Amino acid sequence: MDKDSWKFLRTLCDMPGPSGFELEVTRALKGYVEGYCDRAYSDKLGNTMFEKVGSKDGPVVLLAGHADECGFIITGVNPQGYLAFSQLGGWHDQVLLGQRVLVHTREGVVNGVIACKPPHLMEPEEAKKVITKDKMFIDVGASSKEEAEAMGVRLGDAVTPDSKMFTVVKQAFREGKPAGKRTIAFGKAFDNRLGAFASVELLKVLKKRDIKHPNKLVAAATVQEEVGLRGAKTVAASVNPDVAIVLDVDIAGDVPGIDPLQAPARMGEGVSITVYDGTMIPNQPLKELVISICEKKNIPHQLAYVVRGGTDGGSIHTSLTGVPTIVIGVPTRHIHSHVGLFDTADLESYMMLLVELAKALDRSTVDSLTSV
Repeated sequence: MDKDSWKFLRTLCDMPGPSGFELEVTRALKGYVEGYCDRAYSDKLGNTMFEKVGSKDGPVVLLAGHADECGFIITGVNPQGYLAFSQLGGWHDQVLLGQRVLVHTREGVVNGVIACKPPHLMEPEEAKKVITKDKMFIDVGASSKEEAEAMGVRLGDAVTPDSKMFTVVKQAFREGKPAGKRTIAFGKAFDNRLGAFASVELLKVLKKRDIKHPNKLVAAATVQEEVGLRGAKTVAASVNPDVAIVLDVDIAGDVPGIDPLQAPARMGEGVSITVYDGTMIPNQPLKELVISICEKKNIPHQLAYVVRGGTDGGSIHTSLTGVPTIVIGVPTRHIHSHVGLFDTADLESYMMLLVELAKALDRSTVDSLTSV
């Protein structure tokens, strides 16, 4: 990945694009990759696909990364000018209070903060409880409903975290000894701009390096994953894939209070290969192929699972007459919050694996995934 790639990823992550409001993101992806693909097209739900033909007779390989992020939507303005909101995607109440947000109105962006009744005015028992979302509001500095509306706010406006991506270079240690440098990225929307970015970056790499691939690759920026895998329900019908690789993040379990058996993936240990999640058991020959490629090419990797939750793969693998599917991810800390973290080396491993998979998935290999 070159400097332009990292610059685009930063721009992509900083863009607003909660579920149902992905258009700015998909347009940016299109502008980035259209010089490296043979065709770009969209379906009626908003999924946007970028096709690169390596072999006209080869299998269709779907690379699906959802473009949406967790966000909010305005559901009311009270007489004092405070905004009620509902979540788009899963947010824990504990991560919201005091966080700055951006309200995206038809007239421009309005700054706000998520707040609640001051703890100084709560009864002792009330102050001990976790404040739930229905007790919170967004304060945009208005003092009346009229003032808020004059700022352009109305029901249905999207809200995103006010959080910019940045990186930190630090000393790495292994077994207590210095082991080079690590670059850690901080920011919002890594779930799942990383996957959407990787899908189009693959097409760029293959084109610029003139790497041959015996298939038709379709990079898809899917929509509305965070509210029920909705884009995944139509993307397979639009693409008719022979095999699917779902590109997402993985929950990094190297956080205090987490048993490694709950979330085995660790930030900085390589691309994660999901062996099981709450919505999908991967195609086993495909899983073994992915693992064997990592082993043969010395690509840092780790096996992972998610007992609850899932990805676009949950819908894609049962679409049409069935699609052999695997999920690979970048281990990421603190997803579904204002600031997540990932190790940039893991994204590099992710890309290395994708290039090798693009080269390996020929017709006979793909046919063998479902042979009995």
